[in-house]
Amino acid sequence: MIDDVVKLFRQLDSKDLRILMGIEIGMKHYEWVPVEEVRKYTRFSYSQLEYKLLQLFRSNMVVGTKTPYEGYQIYFDGYDALALNTFVKRGSVSAIGDEVGVGKESVVHEAIREPELAIGDPATVIIKFHREGRTSFKSVKRGREHLAYREHFSWIYAARLSAKREFDIMEQLYSEISIPKPLDYNRHAIVMAPAKGSLLVKTKLTEPNWVLEEILSQMAKVHSLGIIHSDLSEYNIFVSEEGVEFIDWPQYVTLDHLNAEDLLRRDAFNVLTHFKRKYNIEKDLDEVVRVIKGE
Repeated sequence: MIDDVVKLFRQLDSKDLRILMGIEIGMKHYEWVPVEEVRKYTRFSYSQLEYKLLQLFRSNMVVGTKTPYEGYQIYFDGYDALALNTFVKRGSVSAIGDEVGVGKESVVHEAIREPELAIGDPATVIIKFHREGRTSFKSVKRGREHLAYREHFSWIYAARLSAKREFDIMEQLYSEISIPKPLDYNRHAIVMAPAKGSLLVKTKLTEPNWVLEEILSQMAKVHSLGIIHSDLSEYNIFVSEEGVEFIDWPQYVTLDHLNAEDLLRRDAFNVLTHFKRKYNIEKDLDEVVRVIKGE
């Protein structure tokens, strides 16, 4: 739980953070990082390391095993702490607030960012912590193009790569497409501006036809840039008086993807199904896909 991380974060010292970073680095090469490798990285004595590891274990920052050797993995709480530490040092975040969203592969929190020149009021931002690999490494690997050819990866790698992938595409699309402004990225976490309005699934629209046209227009713009969202639905579209914004981009594909056509059709089908079910608006799927593709 992020709330637990925030409470414990203030208690972590530089030695705790160094141990966490040592295990993080070691997980590139080991499923369970040998305690000797952690000691080499930190240069702590055995007694110092043993004491600190026990405290981190009790705080759910790390998990450990004794067989076939003594080894450790960083846990999500520990990885969250490392990302938060970096964001605080950079000035990207000064305080973290309530959880505003949770799914199988992410946890989203509100946070506060102080103005750069100490002029003006603090701004509300969003931190998205990726959780890919939390349940099943194999299923995540099968479902992610960017992991398909990686022989060795831990959940840390899956979550980190997914966050970087999402941040990179958001930076690429931000000037062209209606999405929240990406602000910072570290490890498995992204800081961004809040999306405008409310989630489509939670919104009762007074002008559903206009909103549907806005969504399809944005889908066409994304396609014209050679990108398909590939996970679009009423659960990751925000609606406001200004228009719509798409969120959740880690599963995007390019037009040369083997299943690009099917993924585009699925996105369009999800959107049309929502508007048919909730507002009795019907459109032909084949025609909508042709319009999105500019045919």
